[in-house]
Amino acid sequence: MKSTAGNTGGIQKKKMNGYVGFSNYPNQVHRRSVKRGFNFTLMVVGESGIGKSTLINTLFDSKIFPDREEMPPSAEPAKGVDVTSMSADIQENGVKLRLTVVDTPGFGDSINNEDAWQPILENIESRFDAYLAQENRVNRSKISDNRIDAVIYFIKPTGHCLRVIDIEFMKRLHTKVNLIPIIAKADTLTASELELFKAKILADINYHGIQIFKPVSDEFDDPETVADNREILSKIPFAVIGSEKHVERPDGTPVRGRRYPWGIIEVENEEHNDFIKLRQMLLRSHMEELKDTTDMVLYENYRTQKLLSMGHVQDNNVFREFNPLVQMEEEKRAHDGKMQKMEAEMSGVFQQKVNEKEAKLKQSEEELYARHKEMKSVLEKQRNELEEKKKRAEVSARPVTPMEQQHTTKGKKKNIFSGF
Repeated sequence: MKSTAGNTGGIQKKKMNGYVGFSNYPNQVHRRSVKRGFNFTLMVVGESGIGKSTLINTLFDSKIFPDREEMPPSAEPAKGVDVTSMSADIQENGVKLRLTVVDTPGFGDSINNEDAWQPILENIESRFDAYLAQENRVNRSKISDNRIDAVIYFIKPTGHCLRVIDIEFMKRLHTKVNLIPIIAKADTLTASELELFKAKILADINYHGIQIFKPVSDEFDDPETVADNREILSKIPFAVIGSEKHVERPDGTPVRGRRYPWGIIEVENEEHNDFIKLRQMLLRSHMEELKDTTDMVLYENYRTQKLLSMGHVQDNNVFREFNPLVQMEEEKRAHDGKMQKMEAEMSGVFQQKVNEKEAKLKQSEEELYARHKEMKSVLEKQRNELEEKKKRAEVSARPVTPMEQQHTTKGKKKNIFSGF
């Protein structure tokens, strides 16, 4: 084994020196798939008598839909839209297919078709809900998948543009199913009328933002596949005819088609209609892509919205890839941030306590200074009083000298005789 590339994103590309055997894995998958068989659920929507049963029987070359019983004129027509399904096990070249076709009788048959799509939408969502409930069970060993893989919507060949019911139906359902619009009974329009009608339909679809199923090519597809996808895209919406009967060409060759006074229209003739391209996309080349889109895009979007509406919130850290070095670095950064935050908080608390202590000490100092000043004033007053008392005491306690006494006596005598 030799390395052919450097370490890119943690993955090394290696070249094998010999045969190991894992290249046979697709064959193992093929054998297991053929043994188990496949399931495919297809819904058809359109007015009564537009050719739904005939087209399905023509697509699978089998009597999927039984012949319709003629209703007596006195019978009352069914009211509203009904959703029915029928299943059939068919086999081709040893490959088994469990085909389920869901029909919608009554759609578009009423005078007032307001909310005619609601029973169909509820049926599609109920299938999603049933699958979601099975996924949430403890034992998921047997999960029945009856989700709609594709919806063929039959457009009436008016030759004008999409009707209101066509637009409203596709707007309500295009985020829930793989929508495949087709022009039914295309033999009622000329080639130029069909081309113009297709352009108008695509313009309406783009204007209203309706998503329809389109084959997508990638870098892994070979040139032939890319060319086939491009050709299929050029035929959308498919203009098709169906017929369960065979007619003979002028040369005597039997073909599936319809006979008219002016000639024969062959179902499997690409010059006459787009039936071959529809069957190629639906069954031969893109059946798995239809199922994958239903499972990984349409159902996942519905599941996410459903769980969010129920209050579930996704934790993005649960199932992410684990790298110990990256996790250690993240934990170190988180720890450093936590320590810095704690240090800042402690520093703030310490500074607050210092400020409080300084304010308290300053207040105490001012109080002591005021008391000192007051006491000093009181002491000064007391000292002055004591000094005054001392002076008075000294004066009163001093002995009288003879001269002062004689002077005092003379004064008294003078006073005695001063009255005469």
